[in-house]
Amino acid sequence: MKDKLFILRPGFFSGSEGPFYCGDAVSVEGLLSFFPQLREAVDVEYIDAPRPRNAIIDLIGEGNQSAPVIVLGSGQTLKDTSVSVQESNGTRFINAPDDIRRYLSSQYGVAHAS
Repeated sequence: MKDKLFILRPGFFSGSEGPFYCGDAVSVEGLLSFFPQLREAVDVEYIDAPRPRNAIIDLIGEGNQSAPVIVLGSGQTLKDTSVSVQESNGTRFINAPDDIRRYLSSQYGVAHAS
């Protein structure tokens, strides 16, 4: 399985307020736009904001449904060991936007943030 990145779909509402976008998603989306080859290397899935976010729950559990989140493909060895990786039911994931970007940069050989 490839790494799978979940990003909130922009334009969501919270009750009668909105539309909104997720600022954390924007930072990850920016990296994807700078380096489109990442979209070939990683499965990217846009999800709706309301919970439950079943696509994420199915992989890493109900307590870990924040987004953005990248679920690591089986057998991935981290090239940047400073990235904080969590685990749920034997599946590893990264849910901090800075760590997601550092992981993508180091794992797939694109530029790093300064």
